[in-house]
Amino acid sequence: MTDFSANLISEESRGNWIRLRTIIMVRWIAVAGQVATLIAAHLLFSLSLEYGLCFLVVGASVVVNLIAMFVFPENKLLSERENLSMILFDLLQLCLLLSLTGGLNNPFSILVLGPVTISASVLSIRSTVIMASIAIAVVTLLLPLHVPLRTESGLVLAMPELFLFGIWAAIVISVLFSSLYSRRVVSEMASMSEALAATQMALAREQKLTDLGGVVAAAAHELGTPLATIKLASAELLDELSDRPDLAEDAALIRDQANRCREILHSMGRAGKDDLHIHTAPLSAVIDEAAEPHLDRGKMVHFETAAEQDLTDLPPDIERRPEIIHGLRNLIQNAVDFAHENVWVESAWTEDRITLRIMDDGRGFPAHLIGRIGDPFVSSRRSERDRKQRPGYEGMGLGLFIAKTLLERSGAELSFANGPGEGRSSSGRARPTGAIIEVSWPRSRIAAVPSPQQGALGENPNFHA
Repeated sequence: MTDFSANLISEESRGNWIRLRTIIMVRWIAVAGQVATLIAAHLLFSLSLEYGLCFLVVGASVVVNLIAMFVFPENKLLSERENLSMILFDLLQLCLLLSLTGGLNNPFSILVLGPVTISASVLSIRSTVIMASIAIAVVTLLLPLHVPLRTESGLVLAMPELFLFGIWAAIVISVLFSSLYSRRVVSEMASMSEALAATQMALAREQKLTDLGGVVAAAAHELGTPLATIKLASAELLDELSDRPDLAEDAALIRDQANRCREILHSMGRAGKDDLHIHTAPLSAVIDEAAEPHLDRGKMVHFETAAEQDLTDLPPDIERRPEIIHGLRNLIQNAVDFAHENVWVESAWTEDRITLRIMDDGRGFPAHLIGRIGDPFVSSRRSERDRKQRPGYEGMGLGLFIAKTLLERSGAELSFANGPGEGRSSSGRARPTGAIIEVSWPRSRIAAVPSPQQGALGENPNFHA
């Protein structure tokens, strides 16, 4: 799963998602608002402004919009640089309009935050830094460089310098805060979207494998009788052709190939067609299936039952769901990757709950990250020792996130902790000292419920030659 962390929703790709049509529509709304504000300033408030220059600045937006509409197709996706240019134009156009209408004395100066926030949401960090820097510089220039707001009687509408400085400080702080806040939230959403997409892919893959297992098992069941017929017929031919060595050799070949087909089908699918072994299985069998890919990786995997468990109570049958198998497989893989020598998978069950503990004798979870275990893309710097222990793993936490998400979907509750940190018990026996992951389900959520339509599988029919 670490290959998936190559940023499906990277900064660069997000910058290419905005359509030109969207920018054009938003700009038309801005133009309408600016025109309405200028008309209201003249008719309602009788302000003496440079209306000719103001409408010229607004007209610049209209011209740019018309050029964009007639030169480029409506469904054009803008590149990172094109998006930056568009948003930067809107920022400069707004600031020029503010400079003609009182600068920071104009209450609409707060709209400078809009382009910067959009940049932080969809563009790269570099583009956002450029936008925020230009916004702060232009707002600073608006302090001395602006046309005063005047009424028709010549009264200048201006705030005291202290309030004006406060507005400047508020806008600068808001630019910085909104950029960081928007950036953080969008990055978190992007990371979560990537991780959920990876989880869905993992579940789909596991579901396909499960379905394939059912198909193979059905094939093994259905082909058993024809292969038995071929084997019996070839054996009879072999007996009858004892005086014809050339034909007897062909009959022997048919028998051997029939036997080979039976062995292949038996190894690929061990259950009957669409029976309980495909959909349900004992808890121990599901644990074995989840751990199987990691049993031959140089670490000893111990399967145990909790000490307080009544050993006379057989493991319960549970639903053999793809999300449970894949989630447990990821947790066991994580334990095997970081264990020194041993991994323990401990199971327990009561009338109400089914609980698993996956433990190892490694170094455990980093103390500063244990509260974030299960979040997507939790990363930290890796030492050379870590790289040798787990090559190819980039420490993004995606595997644990997928496991946690899939298991919680099945109704499980997960908790993460570290062991005592001492390598051996007083008897010298190895014991869990590293990471401890506990997975607990309400028994009703995963226990196999026999269907009233399901009866016994019945006896196999007798074979008649």
